[in-house]
Parts: sequence; structure tokens; C-alpha cells
Amino acid sequence: MERAADVTVPDPDVVLCDLDGVVWLAHVPIPGSVEAVARLRAAGRRVVFVTNNSAAVVAAQEAALAAIGIPAVGDVLTSAVAAAALVQAGERVLACGGPGVTEAIESRGATAVAGDDPAGVDVEAVIVGFHREFDYERMRIAATAVRRGARLIATNDDATYPTPDGPIPGGGAILASIATATGRQPVVAGKPYEPMAAAVRTLVGDPDGRLLMVGDRASTDGAFAVTLGCDFALVRTGVTLPGDEVGVPVAVDAADFARVVDALAPRARPG
Repeated sequence: MERAADVTVPDPDVVLCDLDGVVWLAHVPIPGSVEAVARLRAAGRRVVFVTNNSAAVVAAQEAALAAIGIPAVGDVLTSAVAAAALVQAGERVLACGGPGVTEAIESRGATAVAGDDPAGVDVEAVIVGFHREFDYERMRIAATAVRRGARLIATNDDATYPTPDGPIPGGGAILASIATATGRQPVVAGKPYEPMAAAVRTLVGDPDGRLLMVGDRASTDGAFAVTLGCDFALVRTGVTLPGDEVGVPVAVDAADFARVVDALAPRARPG
């Protein structure tokens, strides 16, 4: 484990934790991650799961965490939620993404139009996220809507998505096809961009700046820490492998989540 020489030992009140590549890979827990969350909470630190995975509804994410021993109700923030905050009640929005995108759109009081519905060409906005059903027809509908004036919003622009068998194309790859077909630049909501930062501030407030972002991707999680103005802890259990270069400030560089917790300033158990 390495720590930058000019960075003090982090002592966060709130730990913002990525899921894929940090806690689990395709819902298979990474060794030590469940215990790491428990140790943080036992020390009085809040753990909030901030994920660019927009495909699943929030309750499904919470249930998947509960299934591996991590209670998480009220502590999951997805890029779909951040993206939906950019649409208004009453708007028609093409959900070019998974069920999580549809849920987030409807929670805003907007109407979600299915990504394969031909009526989706006449909407006020298009939200693009990772989904395995994406095909040429969905790309055509989304691109037509954007060319007709719909706002192009993305849950995230991650090029890849980590799995136990290695990275697969991510939401950013789907987004790139629509952006290329339309010549339009999207507004991206998820990490490392400001809409997700705004969602974090709404959820946790500002605990005197004592935040720590834990993630496996420097370009996303590390840059998000820069956006928030907080420390970044990098783990090497996801897309950033041992020996890969990192282009952002790193307070803790660890093999896994458990070793990140080892590196934090110790705290007595509350009470």
C-alpha cells in the first residue's frame, strides 16, 4: 500500500464508496469488502454507495447489498438518479437505459418512454445508460429524438464495466454511438461530473469537508473526488490493475477496500 508523501491520513465522517470493482464484481463480493463496510460503520462513519451503474432500480441495489450482508436502505445513490434530476415534471423522456433509468425518470414526475418505442422520437429529453438490450433500432430512435431537439443526457460515460471475467463495454460505449450519430455532446450526470456531486451534497450535506471517495477507476472516482474537493482512495480490484498509472491525487493506494480501511485514522467505537 502506498500513500502520497504530502497527504495526511484520511479521517472521514462519510465514506463514498463505488460498488463495481470495490465492493463486488457482478454482485460477487470482493474478499474483505463486507467486513470493511462493517468496520467503517462500527467506528461511526457513514458509508454511502455512489455508483455509475444505472441499470438496476435503487431497491434492487439495496437488496443485492443486503444479500451479501450490507444493509444499505437510504444509502445508495445511482447515476440514474443524478441524470433524472436534469429533467422536469411533465416532460416526456426517452429511457434509453435499464429499469433504473425508467424508475428515476418517473420519480421526477416525468413520463418515461421505452427505448424501443417508436414514439420515443418525439420527446423533450433522452437519457442514455448501460443496458444489454441496446441495438441498432434503439440507437436510431434515440438519435432521431436528439436530432429533433431532445436534450441528450447520459447517466455516465464509462467506456467499460468491470466483471469477474474482465471489462465489458459500458454505458459510455452506448452513449458514444448516439453522440456520433447526432453530432451532439451530451450532458453527463454521473461521476465525475457536477450533477452527481450535487446529488451527494443533497444526501449527506457537507460534513465539514470530511469526505473520502473510494473507487477503482481514477478517471471516474478519482476525478469525482476532485470535483467534491475530498480525498480519494484507490483500490486495485477493478479496472485499475496493480502497476497501472494514476493521473489524479491519491490519498490511499491499496490492494483492496479492506486495506483502505486499515489506512484510515483510527477511531474508538462510538459509545
